[in-house]
This record gives sequence, structure tokens and C-alpha cells, in this order.
Amino acid sequence: MAQERSSALFERAQRSIPGGVNSPVRAFRAVGGTPVFIDRAEGARLFSADGKEYIDFIGSWGPMILGHAQPDVIAAVREAALRGLSYGAPTELEVRFAEKIRELYPSMEMLRCVSSGTEATMSALRVARGFTKRDFIVKFEGCYHGHADHLLVKAGSGLASFGTPDSGGVPEAIAKTTLTLPFNDKEALAALFERRGSEIAAVIVEPVVGNMGCVAPQDGFLEAILEQCKAHGAISIFDEVMTGCRLSAGGAQQRFGLKPDMTTLGKIVGGGMPLAVYGGRADIMQCIAPLGPVYQAGTLSGNPIAVSAGLATLARLDAALYERLESLGSRLEQGLNEAVKASGVSACVQRVGSMITLFFHKGPVHSWADADGCNRKQFGVFFQGMLERGVYWPPAQFEAAFISGAHTEADIDNAIEAAKASLELVSKMKT
Repeated sequence: MAQERSSALFERAQRSIPGGVNSPVRAFRAVGGTPVFIDRAEGARLFSADGKEYIDFIGSWGPMILGHAQPDVIAAVREAALRGLSYGAPTELEVRFAEKIRELYPSMEMLRCVSSGTEATMSALRVARGFTKRDFIVKFEGCYHGHADHLLVKAGSGLASFGTPDSGGVPEAIAKTTLTLPFNDKEALAALFERRGSEIAAVIVEPVVGNMGCVAPQDGFLEAILEQCKAHGAISIFDEVMTGCRLSAGGAQQRFGLKPDMTTLGKIVGGGMPLAVYGGRADIMQCIAPLGPVYQAGTLSGNPIAVSAGLATLARLDAALYERLESLGSRLEQGLNEAVKASGVSACVQRVGSMITLFFHKGPVHSWADADGCNRKQFGVFFQGMLERGVYWPPAQFEAAFISGAHTEADIDNAIEAAKASLELVSKMKT
């Protein structure tokens, strides 16, 4: 079916919105073609402005673990909206939400609500710097922690060299306060702390990366981060904006049995509304105003509608849901592996729980250096093939796909059949 309506809307959008989109990956620049404009969503389905139905494996980039328009969540939002959209004053809902997060994440002894994952990570890092009275932070190549200036940084020419800006508008002086290391490289981490441990305020990491595709930590890597931070007085931060409540109700830290000093959460905890959280040890969090000198504020932080959506979602994260997600994820992983083998295409499938990526690389992918070797043109052909067959896969090679509790076995099987046909197209490409 032609995307006439989407094409017309995209043409209009480009006259008012940079690139025609409000977040870059939506523009389809990595896969070609015109972005699909969505009219509505329900369960595991997206319905486009062109009248086409898609099986959705984006889930609003992670939040929709229960599926779209889950009735109990919608009812909670509607009830909250009838009482007013925002007060700019404390509510009991915020207290209940904070208590629920503490129950799920024992490492978060105190926490603050904000409105986005970017706010959560930038605030956590500011607090870490304020607590340690140090300036430098460490991040890992391929991990994305939002668009704050000091996080849009790529590695310099040497191992753990000063960062250089990865975006226009980022002052070089700010980028230089960020040190970048390869993901999964314990040796590089140890060497950096040996040389500069007394200068490092914090190490921030996606415990399972979703922003270069799904990349799991190798044995001992996350433990090494916690150990090095403890030994040198730095703050360990797990950025669980994506993995939080996704890999288990208590996130990656529950799945792996680890306890970081600080944690950032978003996506699922907001139930699809603009809500995120940062928190950690009480002694660290007590540095925040009005208790301490580190300032952070937000007019809409913890607003009643977002918190209501979050509470309604969190209440439904039971063991049965995660068993179902694991089963569906395993089914999809097996089917994709079989499709890859049958096609003869050089590709690999990587999954952790309900996060999954088909990398157009022989694999395995352990770091950004590995992921960067993917064949982007092949992925573009695969994506368009999936879209044509009614499967909305992430429109970028380096984004994880997500499974929700609303997906059925039939949805997974249909996606596998679409992948077989799409991989056949890839196999016929001229090299």
C-alpha cells in the first residue's frame, strides 16, 4: 500500500520541524524511504496514517512492555487527568511512586523524578561530581546516555584520551571532561583508574547496551566497574533507562545481582509518559538541594499524570510477564537464527531477555568496534522488506528491538516469516 498520507505529512513537517521529525532516528535516514506516520496504537500493533497495520517491535523505543493502550494504564491516566494536569506542588502519588521504585531497586535509597532519561543521566552525573568534588567522568563507546553536552562525546585518538565533541554545539572544554573507553574492556578500565583514579567522579554504563544494538556485558565487566569505583572513591552509575524493568522488574542489577552506587531509570517506569528517575545511596542523594549544594529542579517533574501511568504499569510487572517475555524472545531468537542460516547472509542475532538485535555482521558483537563493522546497506534492505511485510522493526542497525507482553506467538512467527523473505532480498544484493 502506498504511503501517500505519510509522504504528504512528512513534506508538511519538513517546513516546520528540522528534518521533519522531533527525534533523528524517526527520519529513516539510516534505512531510506519516507517515515511512516502513526495514527494510533493498540496492543502490539501500530496503525499508520495510510491505513496500514504493523506488528510493532519498537514499543515507543522500550516503554510499552505491556503493549500499547493497556486498559488499566489508560484508565489511570484518564482518572488523573480529570483531577488536573499539573500542580507544581507535592502529591501523594509521588510518594507512592518513590516507594515503589525503592521496593524494586534496593540500591536506590533516595530518588528524584524528572521528565526524561537525558535529565536523569545529566542530573546523576552532576550529583556524582558534587559529591566527589571531581570533574571527570568515564563512559563507554557505543553507550548512549542522552544528549547532554558532556555525554555527546566520542573517543580521542588514543586509549582513554580526552574526549572530542560528537555533535555540533558542544564546547571542546566540556567534552574534555569525559573519558571514553571500549565497552567490555576491563583492562582498559583498570589502566585508566591506575593513572587517573583520583580525578574520576563517576563511571556511567548501560549494563546491557541497547544503543549500539543489544550487546551484553562479558563476564566480570560490570563487577570490574563497581570494584574500580569503590577502590578509587568514584561513583558507579547504571544507566537503566532502557534496561530498567525490561530485563526484570528490578532491571539489569537484579538480573545480574549487582548494586551500583546510583541508577537512572526511564521509559517503562513512566508507562509511556514523560517520566524518569535518578537515585542511589542516601549519602550521595542528600547532596541535592534543598538538602545540599547540587541544584536540580523541574516544573513538571513527578507530575500526577505521568506518575499515575508509571504506577499502573509497575503494578503489572509480575513473574508471569517476564516468563512470557523470555519465551517469546527465545522463539524470535531461534527463528531469526534459522532464517539467517538459510539465507547465507553474514549476520548474527543477540538477545538479552526481551531486547534483541539482528546484526549484519558475522559476530559476536561485544563492543562498538565490532558493531561498527555491520553492513548498513544490508540492514536498510532488510528493514524495508520487514516494513513492506507489516513488521515495524527499529529503523536503525544500532537500536535494539523490543518484545512486549501484548505480542503473541503468532506475531513472533509472522515476524520470522517476514525476516526470512527480507533476508532473501539481502542475499540477492550485489556486494
